[in-house]
Amino acid sequence: MELVRRECEAMQFAAQQLQLNVPVALTEALSNAILYGNAEDPDKRVRVTARIDRVRLVVEVIDEGMGFDIAQCTLDPTTPDRLESEDGPGLYLMQQLMDRVEQLPGSPGNVVRLTLRRAS
Repeated sequence: MELVRRECEAMQFAAQQLQLNVPVALTEALSNAILYGNAEDPDKRVRVTARIDRVRLVVEVIDEGMGFDIAQCTLDPTTPDRLESEDGPGLYLMQQLMDRVEQLPGSPGNVVRLTLRRAS
């Protein structure tokens, strides 16, 4: 995560993006991959790829899980019935902090792609 943040800093991403958007969204994606995708199986791996330039950051987090429906797993934690629930806010947070969050087909596993345009 620190390497991605440093590369974004080198490409002059905004301070808020470096201190909030990138670390929080990436932490959530990694946590979801480990906890839900790989079901905390220590024999399974999570891979991260990142492409960073002066226009955008594109990160893909790939786990070895069985797959999921991103629409059904994205729950708004601010609704009254979800305020006390501890699971579900990760994808919602990623969508609030990144410009785009996509689920791509993996072979095998899940691929979550996060895209953030550099603030001007």
